[in-house]
Amino acid sequence: MTTGITTASASTIQTDYMKLLVTQLQNQNPLEPLDNKDMSAQLAQFSQLQQMENLNASFGKMLDSAQRSYASSLIGKEISFQVQADDGTTEIKKGNVNEVAIGADGAILLMTDDQQVNLVDVTSIRDQE
Repeated sequence: MTTGITTASASTIQTDYMKLLVTQLQNQNPLEPLDNKDMSAQLAQFSQLQQMENLNASFGKMLDSAQRSYASSLIGKEISFQVQADDGTTEIKKGNVNEVAIGADGAILLMTDDQQVNLVDVTSIRDQE
């Protein structure tokens, strides 16, 4: 279910702002011109927003990489994980991780002997002896 809410990127907002600013400049009162300080401050804020978006995207990539590396370290280990039973209750099962895969939605999946487990459903990890 989608809510129809979209988030504009900083560059889209900046482009829209520049169009609005040009229109404002074209239609301004020559006796009361726009303040240059305000325009400069707003442009600086857009630049900061764009840099923060880039930083956020970089952190997201680093987190994905760290999660994939962590998931790979679980190969050969016994995990306990939560499973939804047919009656709606939550059960804890165990399995040995023998493969790591990335789902179509980007979720990290651990393959055990008989189950496909989402990494977020793992409740404990144990070394094989």
